[in-house]
Amino acid sequence: MHTVQLTALFHNGSEQIALQFEQDPQLLSNVRKLRGVRWSQTNKLWYLPFNQASYHQVKVALGHLASIDDRPLLHYLGKRKEVVAINAIGVRETSPQSTVLSLLSKAKTPPPLTTAWQLSPENRKALQVFLEHLILKAYSSSTINTYRKEFLQLLLLLKNKPVHELSPNDLKRYMLYILHKQRVSENTAHSRLNALKFYFEGVLKREKFFFDIPRPKKPFILPKVLSEGEISRLFNAVRPLKHKAILFTAYSCGLRVSEVIALKWKHIDRQRGQILIEQAKGKKDRYVTLSPILEDILISYYRKSTVKPILYVFEGTTPGTPYSARSAQIIFQQARAKAGIRKEVSFHALRHSFATHLLEKGTDVRYIQEVLGHFSIKTTTRYLHVARERLVVIQSPLDSLWEKGGIDWEV
Repeated sequence: MHTVQLTALFHNGSEQIALQFEQDPQLLSNVRKLRGVRWSQTNKLWYLPFNQASYHQVKVALGHLASIDDRPLLHYLGKRKEVVAINAIGVRETSPQSTVLSLLSKAKTPPPLTTAWQLSPENRKALQVFLEHLILKAYSSSTINTYRKEFLQLLLLLKNKPVHELSPNDLKRYMLYILHKQRVSENTAHSRLNALKFYFEGVLKREKFFFDIPRPKKPFILPKVLSEGEISRLFNAVRPLKHKAILFTAYSCGLRVSEVIALKWKHIDRQRGQILIEQAKGKKDRYVTLSPILEDILISYYRKSTVKPILYVFEGTTPGTPYSARSAQIIFQQARAKAGIRKEVSFHALRHSFATHLLEKGTDVRYIQEVLGHFSIKTTTRYLHVARERLVVIQSPLDSLWEKGGIDWEV
């Protein structure tokens, strides 16, 4: 009896089911009659779409003529299932009822094109445990994605070497490699170290594993700030009331773009003049002031909206869903260009400007720390370096010499 072997084939940018069999007129005739079957001149074989219907019709149409060997396909599907679960940052299910039919489901990105597919089985398992531990520790999705990306960089480099076998000296050499060969930034190096520290000390429970590995010094970067005049020009350059309200809210309250789009009507307390910023960065709640001007702007925006926002203050095209961060950033950049502001700043400059302008008006830095939701006062004190009112009282020694008549600037 003939054998038809079913294998996975990645062809023309997508997954296929390949049929491999010895030449037989009757068998070939039946294969040609399969719905959706195509011939690959490159691979010299017949293939079908990667779905349940294809698998089912092979069993029905060819089962009486040949033995169907689906072991290679099952092996592929086993790996595929692991990779799909890892890519979804979920816990891998191991149901005993799993069949070829239940596993033949589409993924948004074909698993062979994802990074996790390239890992050895042992390191793929390490990645899975790493992600599960992050989820159990209730880390935010943003932190999980960052740690996953950084941990993967090491796993890809290791190829078949198990990650758990690395020593502190191995990791020290690795950090030297990424800093001097790959030229990663100091901030990226810190993120990489945080991810690796979580795996070796948090997952594997190896105490003080990073004791002898120094951290690169981070560059001190000042916040990019817009002047009050530039802020006014920016706001005046925006026409749609919804777009104005988005930018006004960010500046009035010192919010991140993620906090603006996550804002819900129930968070606005008009009685107390407060807005609740719920579960922001670091899973922290905080209150910010609802200014009377912003309150009027939001009321006007709501009343004049053709499609009333239901849940979120700023909703996307689908009612009840938040406006996208990307769309809010585009609004800012278009307004910046229209206002003729040449500074290379992002939406986040509204938050920086809010803090700096408060400081210049004499607001206590610890209050600003609380409003911005900073963990450390060190983060907030960066604004001391850009507050204009603190700089204008400092006289340059050049000015002092000029006043005394000690220099002549005319040639």
